[in-house]
Amino acid sequence: MTYDLARAPDLSAFLKRRDGGSPTLELLVKGARCASCLSKIEREAAAVGGVESARLNLTSGKLTVAFRSAQGADPAAVIAAVEAAGYPATPYDPGQAALAHDKEGRRLILCLAVAAFGAMNSMMFTVPLWAGLFGQELGPATRTFMQWWSALVATPCALYAGMPFFESAWRSLRARRANMDVPISIGVILTLAISFSETILGGPDAYFDAAVSLLFLLLIGRWLDHQLRAKARSAAADLLALQAPAATVLDGQGRERIKPLSDVAVGDEVLVRPGERIPVDGRVTAGVSELDNALLTGETAPVPVQEGELCRAGALNLSGLLRLTATARSEDSAVAAIARLVEAGAQAKSKYVRLADKASAIYVPVVHTAAALTFAGGWALGLGPREALLRAVAVLIITCPCALGLAVPAVQISASARLFRRGVLVKSGAALERLAEVDHVVFDKTGVLTEGKPRLLDAPTGLVATAAPLARASAHPLAKALAAEAGPGPAAIEVVEHPGQGVEGMIDGRRARLGRASFVGVSGETSGETEIWFGFEGDTKVRFRFTDALRPDAAQAIAALKARGLTVEVLSGDLSDPVARAAAAAGIEDWRAGLTPEGKSAAVDALKAQGRKVLMVGDGLNDAAALARAHAAIAPGTALDASQNAADLVFSGEGLMAVAQSVDTARVSRTRAMENFGFATLYNLVATPAAMFGLVNPFVAALAMSGSSLIVTLNALRLRSR
Repeated sequence: MTYDLARAPDLSAFLKRRDGGSPTLELLVKGARCASCLSKIEREAAAVGGVESARLNLTSGKLTVAFRSAQGADPAAVIAAVEAAGYPATPYDPGQAALAHDKEGRRLILCLAVAAFGAMNSMMFTVPLWAGLFGQELGPATRTFMQWWSALVATPCALYAGMPFFESAWRSLRARRANMDVPISIGVILTLAISFSETILGGPDAYFDAAVSLLFLLLIGRWLDHQLRAKARSAAADLLALQAPAATVLDGQGRERIKPLSDVAVGDEVLVRPGERIPVDGRVTAGVSELDNALLTGETAPVPVQEGELCRAGALNLSGLLRLTATARSEDSAVAAIARLVEAGAQAKSKYVRLADKASAIYVPVVHTAAALTFAGGWALGLGPREALLRAVAVLIITCPCALGLAVPAVQISASARLFRRGVLVKSGAALERLAEVDHVVFDKTGVLTEGKPRLLDAPTGLVATAAPLARASAHPLAKALAAEAGPGPAAIEVVEHPGQGVEGMIDGRRARLGRASFVGVSGETSGETEIWFGFEGDTKVRFRFTDALRPDAAQAIAALKARGLTVEVLSGDLSDPVARAAAAAGIEDWRAGLTPEGKSAAVDALKAQGRKVLMVGDGLNDAAALARAHAAIAPGTALDASQNAADLVFSGEGLMAVAQSVDTARVSRTRAMENFGFATLYNLVATPAAMFGLVNPFVAALAMSGSSLIVTLNALRLRSR
């Protein structure tokens, strides 16, 4: 139904103010499936008066429209323009978007099941008819009986299973446009119509099974595309899930109240206990503690904080009780900002126009023209309407975009299976295509080049065992590493945690301390290594140094990537000294340290602006935005869920050679895909004239179409044997 501007409700409440004051509108758009849909929707929305820009995220279906000013903002006009293009649009609600996505998935599964049922059961009646081709002709009455039973089974199944295509085609035609679903719908409907005509008139051929089988093949591809989007859209949601669902807020009388995160306002006093995550950005007004910022910055060492210092949402409070004054709302926090960067990166990736999408842009008009010319030309040259229509339908069926549509997905599935056997999970449908194009690789340090686990350096076993009881009583990461080195055993008693300093307690009746040098009683110069000190009261103090070991094959993997013509660098949020050591040990000359999440994302954008195709390999929250904005992205299996979701590939195990192997597989898969495109093009150049000149009927056209898909698939399977 066309959107009526005259009766449109006031939608100004759905406008959001940007930092500069100009408003934005977020809409949920349904039915967009390819780059052609994306460009069409963005073009129509951007053409509305007062609109500065329009960006559609194919993964989530969210269209973000930015207006030049509040005076020219007309949400109803934007919705009307999008719906006029054939795509229903409503104000964006994340909950409703998720429900709509789940509903679409259930519907596709049901349609797929119905199509499979119809294809299998209709063939029970058509197989005896096919046998007549080999000299076992059935009598006219038996043949007609079989055709009617095939019609009875296949027709309702085809009409139900084809609804996703029919509805999409109808919306497109109402908007005076034609998408890929139009020829599919016309071909299925005409095939059924001709089959009924043949059955009623006692003709020799009916193609009910071909119609429902065609829908079955197409629905498989559509469902796989739906599943890929479902996985891709969760990255930003996983980032926001790192924020606590509620916050402990102090009222005017100092009483504690639990507030939903969305209700925390700037200026509220927030209480954060040890072990809790900082709920919103805030400045410390009371308390001393240490924060684990590894997810935000990648820095391995805990960061001490005290009164007056700023804490970022998502950081883990390790030791002391903190009172904060909120400086930002939850939607304006550091974690939310990173989530927006991730979403923007996914949106940018959705604009990558694949070769199949470019081919599909000319497919619809060419096929429609060919079918129309076949019908008109055949009739004009003396053929009857029945024969001319059969040829036109054969053209529609034999040029079905199955081979073209399978050219890339079949290769991706085979390549994904090959990588899966090597411990690499491919998550994105176009990931391998982008990975084959990369020419520059960016590594994070902690957890990627290195193992991400602090390890004790050159300490005598006796000293480790002596300090272990106090280490077992502490939640500090370095204390945990010391305790892990010592193994199971008793813990110290009468333990007291000193926020930001260390821990003290009794070991075998003697008081001991573990923590910073000054806390233990050591003054003077300390080494650059990450370290903690231990000592009994009135006794000699001992230093324990830690390092984050390089992955065993890091240097080999870097050498392999360089041998493939790729340049490599390190972008890390960690301190300069450990980054420099890790880069040198791995054989990487270019590195940058102390980068924020925004800094990493900006560095990737700068490389892209230079024309580089960047592969980002990262694991932390501080890498998520860069992973999303890179041309291709890989994360280890130990990475944060949000980073794994933002990445295109995830590798398990301890080895980095998986990165080089993934690049190799991607390049081979690109070659196979281009071979498939070449075959699909050659097939259409030969098959289309054959159908136009009546050399094939719809039944043979369906066999040829299936055969072309089979050849493309078999070529793709060659990847699995490598």
